[in-house]
Amino acid sequence: MDNMRDRNICLEILKEYTKSESLLKHAFAVESCVKAYAEKFNEDAEYWGNVALLHDFDYEKFPTAEEHPFVGSKILEEKGFDEQFRNAILSHADYSGVPRESLLQKVLYACDELAGFITAVTYVRPSKSIDEVEVKSVKKKMKDKAFAKAVSREDITNGAEELGIPLDEHIQFCIEAMKKNKDLLGL
Repeated sequence: MDNMRDRNICLEILKEYTKSESLLKHAFAVESCVKAYAEKFNEDAEYWGNVALLHDFDYEKFPTAEEHPFVGSKILEEKGFDEQFRNAILSHADYSGVPRESLLQKVLYACDELAGFITAVTYVRPSKSIDEVEVKSVKKKMKDKAFAKAVSREDITNGAEELGIPLDEHIQFCIEAMKKNKDLLGL
């Protein structure tokens, strides 16, 4: 099995560069959503999941727009990860100059900010359980500019548009995908 399809190898890389519990959980949340879409679209779920798992692995050590995700891409290239894998990661950052052309690139972009936002919505629920999160509560919180203000609402809506999936359906799909891994996500 190659590195790009071996979750254990990708998890080792993630944990080597990322120590923050919240960033690790973000990686797992995005992985949950992206893998679910891979299954829906009959794509390679292991490969797609590992792209999602590693999309921000360099962020903690290299957080600037000049470094992330470019440093990570170089690290992955040295470890034998192919261009398709690296370009999918590069394309999740609008400023990277890498266009989102493949379905994988569009799915990663669509799931990244949304997974973080759903996590934030879960944390303010009385039970702190994703089982209580509904599309309408996510959309209501999206209108509250002070809530999770670091999360780009524009990226969430643009991501669904780029996928050609109605926003409500995309939010529901990601909630369901995250519910399946709620123990791993701490939700």
